[in-house]
Amino acid sequence: MWTQQDTDAAARDLPALRPSDLLHFNSAGCSLPSRRTLSAVQEYYTSEASSGGYETADAQQDALLLPYTALATLLNCRCDEIALVSSATAAWQQVVYGLAWTWKPGDRVLISAAEYGSNCIALLQLARRTGITLEAIPDSPDGDIDVEQLEGMLDTGRLPVLVCLSHVPTSSGRVYDAAAVGAVCRRRGVLYMLDACQSVGQLPVDVQQIGCDFCSGTGRKYLRGPRGSGFLFCRSDALDKFEPACLDNIGASWTGRSQYTLAPGAQRFESYELSFAAKVGLGVAVSQCCELGIAVIWSRIKQLADLLRAGLRELPRVLVCDVGRNLCGLVSFNVESLEAGEVQRLLAEQHINTSVSRTGSSRIDFENRGLSAVVRASVHIYISESQVQQLVAAVAALPLGKGS
Repeated sequence: MWTQQDTDAAARDLPALRPSDLLHFNSAGCSLPSRRTLSAVQEYYTSEASSGGYETADAQQDALLLPYTALATLLNCRCDEIALVSSATAAWQQVVYGLAWTWKPGDRVLISAAEYGSNCIALLQLARRTGITLEAIPDSPDGDIDVEQLEGMLDTGRLPVLVCLSHVPTSSGRVYDAAAVGAVCRRRGVLYMLDACQSVGQLPVDVQQIGCDFCSGTGRKYLRGPRGSGFLFCRSDALDKFEPACLDNIGASWTGRSQYTLAPGAQRFESYELSFAAKVGLGVAVSQCCELGIAVIWSRIKQLADLLRAGLRELPRVLVCDVGRNLCGLVSFNVESLEAGEVQRLLAEQHINTSVSRTGSSRIDFENRGLSAVVRASVHIYISESQVQQLVAAVAALPLGKGS
């Protein structure tokens, strides 16, 4: 069971660089790193400056291998099924643009109703190029993915070439039933791409149990790693179904004047140039996550998020916008008579960090629910119950908007 001593220890592990009164409720955007992660990044950069970049890489091979082993442990997969890239979007695009080489007019791609904007923009571009059609899987009445509707869509017309799911959407705190989608896709032999950008690091993401073929994620959110770090899981039996969108001397070898050979395993998705300091920092961050235990982290995050939702729901001017049978550490809400961006600004003036998600980030979901924007307050283990209460009190004290 999580104790006050655990909260104090997590808070002490934050770098002492921020204002002491800062309340950071933005882990779903970009979380705060631990001291160990920050030190690892700083020390690597210092070594590059003093010894040289190539020389530092040669000397720190163990640190550069750590993110592969740590992510393999966290995701329950093999090290050679992990690729390190610059972002979750880069990982996602390496797969989807690579698959698109084989797509033909009339092929179908299924997406969740709350699919992320960047993913949808890429798929719309590919629809123009290839003639594919995009279809949104409806939500169930309780806000989860409608598995029965998904099965019906797979039984109707041409079998989809890909199913995409944003595990935790940007627009609310729901957690889609990724494993139920995986079970359907595996039975029907349909490739399945899971965007775990906002789930990995706060809740268990077991790629074996979920059954996804691909899983993309970022370092900067709940994993508390550096910006500019991301990863891709590619199931070994999906590797040879396509080529990555882009290749260089890391992803392939030039084996003849007119010939190249793909790198073995998921390394073929990587590019030579990447922040090696960020790579080292990601390894430390994921290792700390594994050391504490994702089940422990998830239990604490749910506890804090439940407390925050309950507090916000008691406020007469506040609408909590989260939907779904399973909710996570991202809490979305709006305040009557105040635009979401104004709420964010007013809270920032009190040293409270939140973020805003707008229609373009998840257009289908926002339009289905009649929303244009939501404020997002996301908790992590270094947040205390008293800080949750401070946020609720600050929201309660927000002024009325103009014309109210």
